[in-house]
Amino acid sequence: MKNILLILLMFTPAITTAQKMMNLQECLEMGLEKNYDLRITRNEERRAGNNVTLGNAGFLPEVTLNSGYALRNSSSDQYPADGGDALQTRHAGTGTLDAGIQLNWSLFEGFRVQTNYKRLQELQTIGELNSRLAVEDFIANLTAEYYNYVQQQIRLGNLKYAVSLSRERLRIVEARYQVGSLSRLDLQQARVYFNADSSLLIQQYETLHRSRIRLNELMGSDVEQHFLAADSTITFDEKLSRNMLFDAALQHNTLLLLTEKNKTLSELELKNLQSRNYPYLRLNTGYGFTHYDYSSGTLDRQRNWGPNVGVTLGYTLFDGFNRIREQKNARISIQNRELEIEKNRLALESDFANMWLSYQNNLELTKLEIESLRNAELNYEIAMERYKIGDLSGLELREAQNSLLEAEQRLLSAQYNTKLFEISLLQISGKVAAYL
Repeated sequence: MKNILLILLMFTPAITTAQKMMNLQECLEMGLEKNYDLRITRNEERRAGNNVTLGNAGFLPEVTLNSGYALRNSSSDQYPADGGDALQTRHAGTGTLDAGIQLNWSLFEGFRVQTNYKRLQELQTIGELNSRLAVEDFIANLTAEYYNYVQQQIRLGNLKYAVSLSRERLRIVEARYQVGSLSRLDLQQARVYFNADSSLLIQQYETLHRSRIRLNELMGSDVEQHFLAADSTITFDEKLSRNMLFDAALQHNTLLLLTEKNKTLSELELKNLQSRNYPYLRLNTGYGFTHYDYSSGTLDRQRNWGPNVGVTLGYTLFDGFNRIREQKNARISIQNRELEIEKNRLALESDFANMWLSYQNNLELTKLEIESLRNAELNYEIAMERYKIGDLSGLELREAQNSLLEAEQRLLSAQYNTKLFEISLLQISGKVAAYL
């Protein structure tokens, strides 16, 4: 028994020395600020926002500045048509320096530019929805883990109580064994039960430790940070409105909104392809300067400069029917996106119905387990009184103790499961941020 107590004392400081108490809101606020996945998702959202510019869509012209210098060395023989002497030139050098600025601007491309800008805006909205989805998933996961941590703390307390009951029973058996009223078998049996309960308690410390590490990981905090959950019970809302949640799910479910945005992108892709049905008009203008240096001939140097401007009007008459094929495929993609919306809406309705049924069942189960726990507590009290006066065997007392511990665990599991389904219902309806 001394060895068991020593082991328990070795595990206890990791929990009892914690001074900091954190509630759910504090954990969520820390996680929303520091969680690495959320920070990455927000950066992706910022990148999508940076892409929404007139230049990226193609509204603005392209202006280029270029210059260069070329040196040419050549030799030539020229033979007059009248049969005169040939004119020979050897190693004649020509240096050319040029510089210019050029502007190219697509004035019209069948509304492709306007479509591109709308597409960039939709991609920005999708980035925002992805961030919203990541935040919702994070809130749901951290809330679930927080209440799992609460559950493990409560279970730790239940197991401590079970160990104290076994310790008291062992004390009674040892006292009776000393006076000869109980056998050595009864003493060994009491020690076995105490060791078994102590083993469960040691394992529970490890389970609680793992849950705390998982919480710290979600919060982006040091995994060795010690804290206790401020909540000592698992609470849940017993008056959720099915109709309100269902309507909110159809209107605000993030996954469904993302599917609808994918359809919008497919529609814009079709419009982009349809822009090739129109002619295009492009403007080209610039200003150039060229300087020549000659080492032979009648001129020593020459300079040319001035502006240039031109427009190009074009239309693709035939491209191997690729334009028609691509637009047909784009229309099929839109049909697929519409089918995906209907499929996801049906899946949403199915998931919601299952979650609501499970939520209601666990509410009723919680009420039943509360009554079962009261009966188990009363049953154990009666069993202990009878055991003290010698009217009950050790096996029967152990059975009453196990019934009490099992009733506590069943109630705790029912409460936690109810909370999980509450979280899922709020998440699927886009209201999980209420935990903040």
